[in-house]
Amino acid sequence: MERLIDHVRSNSSVVGFAGGKPLSESIVEYDCDILIPAALENQITHANADRVKAKIVAEGANGPTTPEADKRLSARKVFVIPDILCNSGGVTVSYFEWVQNNIGFYWTEEEVNQRLEQYMVKAFQDVLRLSLEYQVNMRVAAFMLAIKRVVDVIQLRGVYA
Repeated sequence: MERLIDHVRSNSSVVGFAGGKPLSESIVEYDCDILIPAALENQITHANADRVKAKIVAEGANGPTTPEADKRLSARKVFVIPDILCNSGGVTVSYFEWVQNNIGFYWTEEEVNQRLEQYMVKAFQDVLRLSLEYQVNMRVAAFMLAIKRVVDVIQLRGVYA
């Protein structure tokens, strides 16, 4: 790892690193257990979804999977952790910062990480439970949960459509 870091510092790239080899195909098509598209949207499309070999796709980017590709992955039983769940940690921590600023009381990094883990684990478990209960993929379950929460708040506040 040290040699790779030195190479990147010297060359601003991993290209040419001794022992490395250039990608010969799209990274989303590599044989792996977990694929984390975390940079750009629309990386898994109808054109390449059938060549995704990963068993799990954890969407770190916003919208890395097109709706057509999502259907294909779902049909193939690829477990997709949708972006609105998988990459929501940053937004959650922003909420924590807002809360802390409002009350004028600040948590340690360790406390923030513990709270974040609690929120993220619970969110994943809630979405997974709905996915299994209604036999839908995780994206549909995440949408179902989000809509239910909006409806619950509207009813709680006494606003009826």
